[in-house]
Amino acid sequence: MQVESPILTIDSERLFEDSIFGRQTISDFEARGAALSAENRRIEDELEAEEQALTTLRPTITPEEFRALADAFDAKVQETRRTQEDKSRELNAGLERRKVVFLNAAMPVLEQLMREAGAAVVLERRSIFISSNAVDITQVAIFRLNQLLDGTEIPEEEN
Repeated sequence: MQVESPILTIDSERLFEDSIFGRQTISDFEARGAALSAENRRIEDELEAEEQALTTLRPTITPEEFRALADAFDAKVQETRRTQEDKSRELNAGLERRKVVFLNAAMPVLEQLMREAGAAVVLERRSIFISSNAVDITQVAIFRLNQLLDGTEIPEEEN
């Protein structure tokens, strides 16, 4: 690295998204999201069919019987909605956890780049109004992280 500056910048989102690890993680979570969307569509179709069957059944049963079936159906819909929303939240939280794990694994590389540049601080690029591109270490950090990680899996942190 040729930069010598007391202050460096980095785009942490780009660091993650453009790294091999980040691209693999994003691809994995996009696939999981697509599977969840497909599951949601399937469940929605099933619930619509169940609702239609209930509507068709209505004229053939007493109002009390229909109310009991309608209430049970409504409870099922609400529980299904909560379950699917929980799955979506967990998927998003899982992606955020992977980003944190990645950034923690990136710290030694970023610290090495700081030492090489004689820097005292690395600032998030998006938080800076104006700066020279010469102090942005994002691309070299991506290169070094790709070499260091080279497809190895970063373990999740123990909670």
